[in-house]
Amino acid sequence: MEKVTDELKSYFSKADVVLWLFTGIATVYSLLLISDMQRAGNYNYMFTQSIAIVLGIVVAVVISLVNYNFLIKLWWLFALIGVGLAGLVFLFGIQVSGTDDTAWIQLPGGFTFQPSEFMKICFIITFTKHLCFLNETDKIKSFGGVMSLLAHVGVPVILIHMQGDDGAVLIFLVVALVMAFLAGVQAKYFAILGGALAVGLPILWNFFLNNEHRNRILALFDLDGNALTNYGWQQYQGKVSIASGQLFGSGLYKGNRVEFGIVPEQENDFIFTVAGEEFGFIGCVILLLILAVIMFRVLLNGKNAYDKKGSFICYGVFAMIASQTIINIGMVLGIIPVIGITLPFFSSGGTSVMSMMISVGLVQSVMNNQEIDMDRAKIRLGSQSRSKI
Repeated sequence: MEKVTDELKSYFSKADVVLWLFTGIATVYSLLLISDMQRAGNYNYMFTQSIAIVLGIVVAVVISLVNYNFLIKLWWLFALIGVGLAGLVFLFGIQVSGTDDTAWIQLPGGFTFQPSEFMKICFIITFTKHLCFLNETDKIKSFGGVMSLLAHVGVPVILIHMQGDDGAVLIFLVVALVMAFLAGVQAKYFAILGGALAVGLPILWNFFLNNEHRNRILALFDLDGNALTNYGWQQYQGKVSIASGQLFGSGLYKGNRVEFGIVPEQENDFIFTVAGEEFGFIGCVILLLILAVIMFRVLLNGKNAYDKKGSFICYGVFAMIASQTIINIGMVLGIIPVIGITLPFFSSGGTSVMSMMISVGLVQSVMNNQEIDMDRAKIRLGSQSRSKI
């Protein structure tokens, strides 16, 4: 028992305890919301979520004990896993209730699995390796280096777009842009990309977006027609649920709108509406503060990382959590069209919560192994000094 206690003390002395703590708080809060929402249906979301959380934490702890440099050395394996997961969708992909894409795989026991969630983790690792290579070879500011990064992100973007999951596509793009910018890619390339996007908007609107995509966007500006009847119905009802909670909410298990499932998909993409109705404005603010602390700690770990590899991993995880949070809340509040993005750590969905836990494990790996890497660096510097003498 004493040995176990010593091991735990040693582990937490190197880990980001605050990050673990707020990850745990987010998990408990999410389970409260999901248990509350269970009143609206027969499917046992709590069972699935609980299993996924336990598995996710176990995998996260294991990853946190593995040196992140070793994980990056296996970038080729993560690349194969990412592409392989995408390939499985084309072979066995299904469309689940409440979605308009074929991005899921049916598992035994009635469970479903969304490969794109784990592909995000694979992408962060492979993109970190790519950025480090360009930095080491002094090509991060060259045109060829930037084009290679575009080709890299293009692989998962194209594969996932072909599955119809454009929400995940957007997250990949944001993660790549944030990581590339913080890695030193010059601003002029982002300006060129922004200009090309602005010029290409009419083409994107007319030839790449389907009628449903266009209607979801138009619903944001048509509150008296489309929003109350079809494409904007979900957002309208979501805002009503949040407003009904007022300052302190109706109380846990007391929200009538939650009980009758008035807001479609309130268990995943619109879980924020459950917090709004049951816990009110205060509950919503607390939820956002929890996510803000998690994002701040991840970003701080990236800033304080021993090397660029550790920094890039943390920046990628930060971009993933931040972009999903901003887009999800924007969807619920009717600022952004509904594009199927879960709220990190809170939305129901086993694959989503496991992906978030694993991403925390990656950040903890950067924290846990910094002393080891610093000691190795000192040994290398010492041996180099002796060789010169």
